Amino acid sequence: MSKTFKPVKAVLFDMDGLLLNTEPIYEKVFEEVCEKYGKKLTSEVRVKLLGSTEKRSCEVCVNDLKLNVTLDQFIQDFQKLSHQRLANVEFMPGAKALIQHLHANNIPICVATSSGDTSVTIKTKNHLEIFQLFHHITKGSDPELKEGKPAPDIFLLAASRFDSKFNPIECLVLEDSPNGVQGAVSANMQVVMVPADYISEELKSKATLAINSLELFQPEIFGLPAFK
Repeated sequence: MSKTFKPVKAVLFDMDGLLLNTEPIYEKVFEEVCEKYGKKLTSEVRVKLLGSTEKRSCEVCVNDLKLNVTLDQFIQDFQKLSHQRLANVEFMPGAKALIQHLHANNIPICVATSSGDTSVTIKTKNHLEIFQLFHHITKGSDPELKEGKPAPDIFLLAASRFDSKFNPIECLVLEDSPNGVQGAVSANMQVVMVPADYISEELKSKATLAINSLELFQPEIFGLPAFK
């Protein structure tokens, strides 16, 4: 049965793996830190990390892989490597054009990311002219955020910060991770997923729509202005 798409008035973007090509960097860092403590990063753990906060991702590695290291030490190792490598991260294909298009057409847009303050600052510092087009950025370190993805909290919090008030069904979420998709669904928002190649069809099926690239996104099917 084909899915139906409802018109929306606002768009919420994930950042890592959706707007910015950070996931290969994060994956490599997690691999190296896990190997430092004698374990390999498994495919099962890799999927769990997508869309999670840094602390939660580190907890998953330490606990699921039974690493002989404290959580604090693992986080310290992870942050040292990731902060060094994320400074020159680039946009994913189609991301910049979509942001500019929606902003030019006065569509309210924001970012809802699991990343914390320091990480967001590092990743966006070379792209401020694009990120300033967002109405706001809601981060995983936000003091008002109770639970990270896959809970719906970050999407509901981000949506509440627009100047206008929107019902959840009037909001469209763009995500790459299963955790993010689940959070959007739980928030009663439609969600377009742009998944990594290794994400299963079962996980993709939870999204309102799954596409291979933001370059393939057609805003008009959700009642948004079409590209000209």
